[in-house]
Amino acid sequence: MLDWNAYGFAVAAVVAAALLAWVASLFRNDVSIVDTLWGLFFLLALSVYQYFADSIGARATIVLVLVAVWSLRLALYIGVRNHGEPEDARYRAMREKNDPGFRYKSIYIVFGLQAALASIIALPLLAAAQGNAPLNLFDYAGIALWLIGFFFEAVGDAQLARFKSDPSNRGKVLDTGLWRLTRHPNYFGEATLWWGYFCLAVAAGGWWTFFSPIIMTFFLLKVSGVALLEKGLSETKPQYADYIRRTNAFFPGPPQETN
Repeated sequence: MLDWNAYGFAVAAVVAAALLAWVASLFRNDVSIVDTLWGLFFLLALSVYQYFADSIGARATIVLVLVAVWSLRLALYIGVRNHGEPEDARYRAMREKNDPGFRYKSIYIVFGLQAALASIIALPLLAAAQGNAPLNLFDYAGIALWLIGFFFEAVGDAQLARFKSDPSNRGKVLDTGLWRLTRHPNYFGEATLWWGYFCLAVAAGGWWTFFSPIIMTFFLLKVSGVALLEKGLSETKPQYADYIRRTNAFFPGPPQETN
């Protein structure tokens, strides 16, 4: 069973971090900082949870390493990408919709919501860290899924960053590398990572955390990921319609031939 007392401390740490980030956003007048912190919420929750654990076994160590690598890379990538840039368009639209007073409403609209989601979605990580059962096939399946997911997410982000850094590509659509196989290799990788974390939780008896990767996949597909991004790209890049016709939206696969 999950140590709910330790879970309470982990949630408190995430909420405290979100509050500090909200205060920082007041000085910056920019809530985009929450994107950089998203992955770090999970590393913080897991670290606090393990601090209160009676012992740390092989699985707990594996999970901590995987989460640290994933969250630190993601935070660094988003932080570098957003440095010196104006507030993300998603948040500007949110600000316009909720003004006057968005600066203060953002404590629950943005930071509180993400802290709550992170606290729920993190449960497979904590369940995996809690279990002391010997490593088994679910662990190895989880690690394999994590490696696949991390490859698609990290390489996809790197390819996109390199593409955007070339001024001659302004207004064009990236359709090479992993982006030839799927329109969103980074989102596919993120979802796959979380199914890997879930397998590690199952290995420790945490099968009941199945809702976590489902929530994450749903958000990536229907809320903050594919659906939202494609709406904007379709409006700003005429070539994107052709890219949609010949390239899988999420799961990688060979591109379709077009006449």
